[in-house]
Amino acid sequence: MTIDHDTFRSVLAQWPSGVSVVTTAVPDGWHGMTASSFSSVSLDPPLILVCLNRRIHTHRLIETSGVFAVSILAKDQTMIGRRFAGQEAGVTDRFAGSPWQTRVTGAPVLTDAVGWMDCRVVHAHEGGDHTIFVGHVVAASTERVVAPLLFHSRAWGQLADVLPEEVTVADSGLLPALRSHVVAENAAAELATALRAAGVRVRVRDPHGGLVTTGDPATAAALVDSPDEVADAALGGAGVLEVPVGEPTLAKRILDEARRYDMRVTCWLPDAFVPDRASAVLAAVDALAGLGCDEIGLDEGAHAASPRQVRALLQDATVRSRPVPLRVRLRDRHGLGLVNALTAMKSGVRHFDATLGGLDGALACEDVLFLADRLGVACGSPRAALVGAAASLEQHLGGALPGRTYRVLP
Repeated sequence: MTIDHDTFRSVLAQWPSGVSVVTTAVPDGWHGMTASSFSSVSLDPPLILVCLNRRIHTHRLIETSGVFAVSILAKDQTMIGRRFAGQEAGVTDRFAGSPWQTRVTGAPVLTDAVGWMDCRVVHAHEGGDHTIFVGHVVAASTERVVAPLLFHSRAWGQLADVLPEEVTVADSGLLPALRSHVVAENAAAELATALRAAGVRVRVRDPHGGLVTTGDPATAAALVDSPDEVADAALGGAGVLEVPVGEPTLAKRILDEARRYDMRVTCWLPDAFVPDRASAVLAAVDALAGLGCDEIGLDEGAHAASPRQVRALLQDATVRSRPVPLRVRLRDRHGLGLVNALTAMKSGVRHFDATLGGLDGALACEDVLFLADRLGVACGSPRAALVGAAASLEQHLGGALPGRTYRVLP
């Protein structure tokens, strides 16, 4: 039985793959093509293979030169993939406009690809109308930690969004919000205790003062900006330190001091979603992950973020921070707070900082849990307890809260 070519190609198109550009060098210059038929062969020695149609020009050049390089494209490099696939009309130099360099063999590599490998051909096997070139990898590098470009069903794409299995909320805004509303300290302590009893981590101390509450130290956080404040925070019952990141050396000193008291540390980056700060924020994420933070926090801050901006940053940041988890603090501006939270969840974020009732303009803790519940995502804290605490807060303030769902029963 012989299968027809269209059916065969249609079936193969259902297999999703990464996208690479295979390049080589000959005396008259560089040449390359987009290819998805690339695979690893061996770790020792390091071998990979590419399968190329014998009728194409690049095949003949690799056969002659005996060298090739593979550059694995990132999610934002679709245009490079299209250009080397011959899908961009009028292109005379496929290498123009992108950072291509040579390493060992002379074959060019894309220096801002997800990764690249420079190879010498050690075997060439016939495979029907293709040749299977096996290359010995003589140089390789992972240049960017970012999601890869994918190809499926003859279309370009990227990894699908997957909701987390569970989300958690912490309240880092209640203490200053109650202070600004002149709520009595005993009432503030009762609210914090109720949240902590529900498993919500609460910032109970900052440089302006603190609350006396009891409970698991893991649910009590303290905001500090000096190593000298760490001991008092630990003695006050806090098990988590929150550090606003300014000068990296200072953050490292606070981290070292926190380890003396076996405290977890979250390092916060302000105004994280401002578009022209993306490179600096990602560099800071790299640095903080290297310092040994237990969590890295991204605070929306004073500049309103759009879902697109949240998505653009988090897709890279969640990959680059691993295995250190990310935590985000979002505001509820222009009705986009929960949209941004959903975007963050679908970008790999599981931990959210919010404020009971949305009292300070941040997302409300109970709203985040409402969203998670409607999405079928498990919550680390019972929403009913937070709704009850929000009702108590409303009574203390004598007016409605900014939160959207605290009157919606669980």
